[in-house]
Amino acid sequence: MTADEKDKPPVALIIGAGDATGGEIAKRFAKGGYTTCMTRRNADKLQSLIQQIEQSGGRAYGFASDARQEDQVIELIEHIEANIGAIEIMVFNIGANVPCSILEETARKYFKIWEMACFGAFLTGREVAKRMVTREKGTIIFTGATAGVRGASHFAAFAGAKHALRALAQSMARELGPRNIHVAHVVVDGAIDTNFIATTFPEMYARKEFDGILNPAHIAENYWHLAQQPRDAWTHELDLRPWSEKW
Repeated sequence: MTADEKDKPPVALIIGAGDATGGEIAKRFAKGGYTTCMTRRNADKLQSLIQQIEQSGGRAYGFASDARQEDQVIELIEHIEANIGAIEIMVFNIGANVPCSILEETARKYFKIWEMACFGAFLTGREVAKRMVTREKGTIIFTGATAGVRGASHFAAFAGAKHALRALAQSMARELGPRNIHVAHVVVDGAIDTNFIATTFPEMYARKEFDGILNPAHIAENYWHLAQQPRDAWTHELDLRPWSEKW
Protein backbone atom coordinates (compact mmCIF):
# COMPACT_ATOMS: atom_id res chain seq x y z
CA MET A 1 0.00 0.00 0.00
CA THR A 2 1.36 3.41 -0.96
CA ALA A 3 1.49 6.40 1.38
CA ASP A 4 -1.24 8.03 -0.72
CA GLU A 5 -3.53 5.01 -0.26
CA LYS A 6 -3.04 5.13 3.52
CA ASP A 7 -4.36 8.71 3.56
CA LYS A 8 -7.59 7.75 1.81
CA PRO A 9 -10.53 6.03 3.55
CA PRO A 10 -11.35 2.58 2.17
CA VAL A 11 -14.06 2.37 -0.47
CA ALA A 12 -17.27 0.35 -0.51
CA LEU A 13 -18.52 -0.02 -4.08
CA ILE A 14 -22.24 -0.75 -4.46
CA ILE A 15 -23.22 -1.90 -7.94
CA GLY A 16 -26.95 -1.30 -8.27
CA ALA A 17 -27.62 1.20 -5.48
CA GLY A 18 -31.38 1.41 -5.88
CA ASP A 19 -33.92 3.19 -3.73
CA ALA A 20 -34.29 0.31 -1.28
CA THR A 21 -31.75 -2.43 -0.52
CA GLY A 22 -28.78 -1.06 -2.46
CA GLY A 23 -29.27 2.42 -1.04
CA GLU A 24 -29.48 1.12 2.52
CA ILE A 25 -26.33 -0.95 2.02
CA ALA A 26 -24.51 2.16 0.82
CA LYS A 27 -25.70 4.15 3.84
CA ARG A 28 -24.64 1.41 6.25
CA PHE A 29 -21.10 1.26 4.91
CA ALA A 30 -20.86 5.05 4.87
CA LYS A 31 -21.91 5.03 8.52
CA GLY A 32 -19.11 2.55 9.16
CA GLY A 33 -16.47 4.92 7.79
CA TYR A 34 -16.22 3.80 4.17
CA THR A 35 -16.28 6.15 1.22
CA THR A 36 -19.24 4.86 -0.75
CA CYS A 37 -19.19 4.67 -4.53
CA MET A 38 -22.53 3.79 -6.05
CA THR A 39 -23.70 2.96 -9.53
CA ARG A 40 -26.91 3.00 -11.49
CA ARG A 41 -27.40 3.27 -15.21
CA ASN A 42 -28.81 6.77 -14.57
CA ALA A 43 -26.57 8.73 -12.18
CA ASP A 44 -29.24 11.40 -11.62
CA LYS A 45 -31.21 8.84 -9.60
CA LEU A 46 -28.33 8.68 -7.10
CA GLN A 47 -28.35 12.35 -6.13
CA SER A 48 -30.84 11.99 -3.28
CA LEU A 49 -28.88 9.08 -1.81
CA ILE A 50 -25.59 10.99 -2.07
CA GLN A 51 -27.16 13.94 -0.24
CA GLN A 52 -28.48 11.70 2.54
CA ILE A 53 -25.04 10.17 3.09
CA GLU A 54 -23.26 13.52 3.02
CA GLN A 55 -25.76 15.09 5.40
CA SER A 56 -25.00 12.27 7.82
CA GLY A 57 -21.29 13.05 7.66
CA GLY A 58 -20.28 10.43 5.09
CA ARG A 59 -18.53 10.60 1.74
CA ALA A 60 -20.33 9.40 -1.38
CA TYR A 61 -19.88 9.37 -5.14
CA GLY A 62 -22.35 8.35 -7.82
CA PHE A 63 -21.59 6.95 -11.26
CA ALA A 64 -23.61 6.12 -14.34
CA SER A 65 -22.40 2.68 -15.37
CA ASP A 66 -23.82 -0.35 -17.12
CA ALA A 67 -22.41 -3.45 -15.41
CA ARG A 68 -22.97 -5.47 -18.60
CA GLN A 69 -20.44 -3.41 -20.54
CA GLU A 70 -16.84 -4.54 -19.98
CA ASP A 71 -15.25 -1.24 -20.97
CA GLN A 72 -17.48 0.71 -18.59
CA VAL A 73 -16.73 -1.64 -15.69
CA ILE A 74 -12.97 -1.44 -16.26
CA GLU A 75 -13.10 2.36 -16.53
CA LEU A 76 -15.17 2.62 -13.35
CA ILE A 77 -12.84 0.47 -11.24
CA GLU A 78 -9.71 2.17 -12.56
CA HIS A 79 -11.16 5.62 -11.83
CA ILE A 80 -12.16 4.76 -8.27
CA GLU A 81 -8.84 3.10 -7.44
CA ALA A 82 -6.81 5.96 -8.93
CA ASN A 83 -8.79 8.93 -7.66
CA ILE A 84 -10.94 7.96 -4.67
CA GLY A 85 -9.44 5.03 -2.79
CA ALA A 86 -8.83 1.32 -2.54
CA ILE A 87 -11.94 -0.80 -2.96
CA GLU A 88 -12.19 -2.99 0.14
CA ILE A 89 -15.88 -3.89 -0.23
CA MET A 90 -17.81 -4.65 -3.39
CA VAL A 91 -21.51 -5.44 -3.32
CA PHE A 92 -23.21 -6.58 -6.52
CA ASN A 93 -26.91 -5.85 -6.11
CA ILE A 94 -28.52 -6.00 -9.56
CA GLY A 95 -31.77 -7.96 -9.66
CA ALA A 96 -33.41 -8.59 -13.07
CA ASN A 97 -36.47 -10.38 -11.69
CA VAL A 98 -38.81 -10.48 -14.71
CA PRO A 99 -41.33 -13.37 -14.73
CA CYS A 100 -42.46 -14.92 -18.00
CA SER A 101 -43.82 -18.23 -19.25
CA ILE A 102 -41.18 -20.37 -20.94
CA LEU A 103 -43.66 -20.61 -23.86
CA GLU A 104 -43.48 -16.87 -24.39
CA GLU A 105 -39.93 -16.03 -23.28
CA THR A 106 -37.76 -14.44 -25.95
CA ALA A 107 -34.09 -15.15 -26.55
CA ARG A 108 -33.31 -11.44 -26.27
CA LYS A 109 -34.91 -11.03 -22.82
CA TYR A 110 -33.50 -14.31 -21.51
CA PHE A 111 -30.01 -13.20 -22.49
CA LYS A 112 -30.49 -9.70 -21.06
CA ILE A 113 -31.58 -11.10 -17.68
CA TRP A 114 -28.47 -13.29 -17.60
CA GLU A 115 -26.30 -10.30 -18.49
CA MET A 116 -27.78 -8.23 -15.67
CA ALA A 117 -27.86 -10.83 -12.92
CA CYS A 118 -24.70 -12.83 -13.69
CA PHE A 119 -22.44 -11.49 -16.45
CA GLY A 120 -22.24 -8.07 -14.81
CA ALA A 121 -21.30 -9.77 -11.54
CA PHE A 122 -18.49 -11.64 -13.29
CA LEU A 123 -17.09 -8.46 -14.86
CA THR A 124 -17.22 -6.43 -11.66
CA GLY A 125 -16.04 -9.29 -9.46
CA ARG A 126 -13.08 -9.97 -11.73
CA GLU A 127 -11.95 -6.36 -11.83
CA VAL A 128 -12.15 -5.70 -8.09
CA ALA A 129 -10.55 -9.08 -7.32
CA LYS A 130 -7.52 -8.09 -9.40
CA ARG A 131 -6.95 -5.14 -7.05
CA MET A 132 -7.87 -6.91 -3.83
CA VAL A 133 -5.39 -9.75 -4.29
CA THR A 134 -2.50 -7.31 -4.57
CA ARG A 135 -3.44 -6.00 -1.10
CA GLU A 136 -4.48 -9.43 0.21
CA LYS A 137 -7.64 -7.92 1.65
CA GLY A 138 -11.25 -7.46 0.61
CA THR A 139 -14.87 -8.57 0.70
CA ILE A 140 -17.10 -9.31 -2.29
CA ILE A 141 -20.82 -9.84 -1.68
CA PHE A 142 -23.32 -10.95 -4.31
CA THR A 143 -27.05 -10.46 -3.77
CA GLY A 144 -28.78 -13.67 -4.75
CA ALA A 145 -32.36 -14.88 -4.53
CA THR A 146 -34.44 -17.96 -3.88
CA ALA A 147 -34.33 -18.47 -7.65
CA GLY A 148 -30.66 -19.30 -7.30
CA VAL A 149 -31.56 -22.33 -5.20
CA ARG A 150 -34.71 -23.53 -6.96
CA GLY A 151 -36.40 -22.48 -10.17
CA ALA A 152 -40.06 -21.58 -9.87
CA SER A 153 -42.66 -21.72 -12.63
CA HIS A 154 -42.48 -18.69 -14.96
CA PHE A 155 -38.99 -17.74 -13.76
CA ALA A 156 -36.76 -19.78 -16.08
CA ALA A 157 -34.60 -16.82 -17.15
CA PHE A 158 -34.23 -15.37 -13.66
CA ALA A 159 -33.57 -18.77 -12.08
CA GLY A 160 -30.95 -19.61 -14.68
CA ALA A 161 -29.15 -16.32 -14.12
CA LYS A 162 -29.28 -16.56 -10.32
CA HIS A 163 -28.12 -20.18 -10.34
CA ALA A 164 -25.15 -19.03 -12.42
CA LEU A 165 -24.49 -16.18 -9.99
CA ARG A 166 -24.44 -18.61 -7.08
CA ALA A 167 -21.98 -20.86 -8.91
CA LEU A 168 -19.79 -17.85 -9.69
CA ALA A 169 -19.74 -16.89 -6.01
CA GLN A 170 -18.82 -20.42 -4.94
CA SER A 171 -15.98 -20.65 -7.45
CA MET A 172 -14.60 -17.24 -6.52
CA ALA A 173 -14.80 -18.02 -2.81
CA ARG A 174 -12.77 -21.20 -3.24
CA GLU A 175 -10.14 -19.48 -5.37
CA LEU A 176 -9.86 -16.19 -3.51
CA GLY A 177 -10.38 -17.31 0.09
CA PRO A 178 -6.75 -18.50 0.43
CA ARG A 179 -5.71 -15.00 -0.70
CA ASN A 180 -7.69 -13.40 2.15
CA ILE A 181 -10.63 -12.28 -0.01
CA HIS A 182 -14.00 -13.04 1.58
CA VAL A 183 -16.64 -13.88 -1.05
CA ALA A 184 -20.23 -14.21 0.16
CA HIS A 185 -23.58 -14.94 -1.49
CA VAL A 186 -26.79 -13.70 0.13
CA VAL A 187 -30.07 -15.46 -0.66
CA VAL A 188 -32.85 -12.92 -0.17
CA ASP A 189 -36.00 -15.01 0.20
CA GLY A 190 -39.14 -12.91 0.40
CA ALA A 191 -40.70 -9.60 -0.55
CA ILE A 192 -38.76 -6.44 0.31
CA ASP A 193 -40.26 -3.18 1.54
CA THR A 194 -40.17 -1.21 -1.71
CA ASN A 195 -42.49 1.11 -3.60
CA PHE A 196 -42.80 -1.59 -6.27
CA ILE A 197 -44.18 -4.14 -3.78
CA ALA A 198 -46.40 -1.51 -2.15
CA THR A 199 -48.06 -0.48 -5.42
CA THR A 200 -48.03 -3.78 -7.31
CA PHE A 201 -48.74 -6.29 -4.54
CA PRO A 202 -50.73 -4.44 -1.83
CA GLU A 203 -51.89 -7.66 -0.17
CA MET A 204 -48.30 -8.82 0.16
CA TYR A 205 -47.23 -5.38 1.37
CA ALA A 206 -49.82 -5.55 4.13
CA ARG A 207 -47.60 -8.16 5.80
CA LYS A 208 -45.31 -5.30 6.80
CA GLU A 209 -47.55 -4.67 9.80
CA PHE A 210 -46.38 -7.91 11.41
CA ASP A 211 -42.78 -8.00 10.09
CA GLY A 212 -43.80 -10.19 7.16
CA ILE A 213 -41.61 -8.50 4.54
CA LEU A 214 -37.92 -7.69 4.57
CA ASN A 215 -36.76 -4.30 5.81
CA PRO A 216 -33.95 -3.01 3.51
CA ALA A 217 -32.09 -1.49 6.47
CA HIS A 218 -32.07 -4.86 8.22
CA ILE A 219 -30.74 -6.53 5.08
CA ALA A 220 -27.98 -3.92 4.97
CA GLU A 221 -27.03 -4.66 8.59
CA ASN A 222 -26.40 -8.27 7.63
CA TYR A 223 -24.14 -7.18 4.76
CA TRP A 224 -22.18 -5.04 7.19
CA HIS A 225 -21.81 -8.02 9.51
CA LEU A 226 -20.50 -10.19 6.67
CA ALA A 227 -17.83 -7.63 5.87
CA GLN A 228 -16.64 -7.53 9.49
CA GLN A 229 -16.28 -11.27 10.06
CA PRO A 230 -12.88 -12.65 11.06
CA ARG A 231 -11.56 -15.09 8.50
CA ASP A 232 -11.62 -18.04 10.90
CA ALA A 233 -15.43 -17.80 10.86
CA TRP A 234 -16.44 -16.53 7.43
CA THR A 235 -19.96 -17.06 6.16
CA HIS A 236 -20.11 -17.91 2.48
CA GLU A 237 -23.88 -18.22 2.02
CA LEU A 238 -26.40 -16.36 4.12
CA ASP A 239 -30.15 -16.61 3.60
CA LEU A 240 -32.48 -13.89 4.82
CA ARG A 241 -36.24 -14.24 5.04
CA PRO A 242 -39.13 -12.98 7.17
CA TRP A 243 -40.27 -15.36 9.92
CA SER A 244 -43.51 -15.97 8.00
CA GLU A 245 -41.92 -16.92 4.67
CA LYS A 246 -42.46 -20.55 3.58
CA TRP A 247 -39.31 -22.44 2.64
